[in-house]
Amino acid sequence: MSALKHAYRLRTGRYSESGQIYLLTAVVLNRESLFHDFMRGRFVVDAFRTAEREGFAASLAWVVMPDHFHWLIELQNTQLPKLMARTKSRIAVALNRSIGRQGPVWQHGYHDRAIRKEEDLQAVARYVVANPLRAGLVEKVGDYPLWDAIWL
Repeated sequence: MSALKHAYRLRTGRYSESGQIYLLTAVVLNRESLFHDFMRGRFVVDAFRTAEREGFAASLAWVVMPDHFHWLIELQNTQLPKLMARTKSRIAVALNRSIGRQGPVWQHGYHDRAIRKEEDLQAVARYVVANPLRAGLVEKVGDYPLWDAIWL
């Protein structure tokens, strides 16, 4: 299946609801490790914080991996497609400027999962921040610099 058809399928049936908790994932084009460097990863963090300042999302937990990010949010005053388009665009512009690069950074689309009210949010957050452990990047979560959760 082509990437474009897959991106369309990701949008099918998507519903945005203010106040709803979502786990969002975006992947770098061709899974290139663009965020392996701490300073590059900070562009992602800065975009998350900008979304918070704008009142579009409350970040509950996040992790920036070398080739993707996971972002657990409470959606506020916007729709998911708008939030993700702005966030991915901000990151791409900042990254491309900083390293003298041109072209797309992200795969088309993104993955979202609405978190049901009965789900344990802290367990979802632990899953998010443990990604570097599962990927073998570190031996302890605290050794990885690009993550945060409101419970810690």
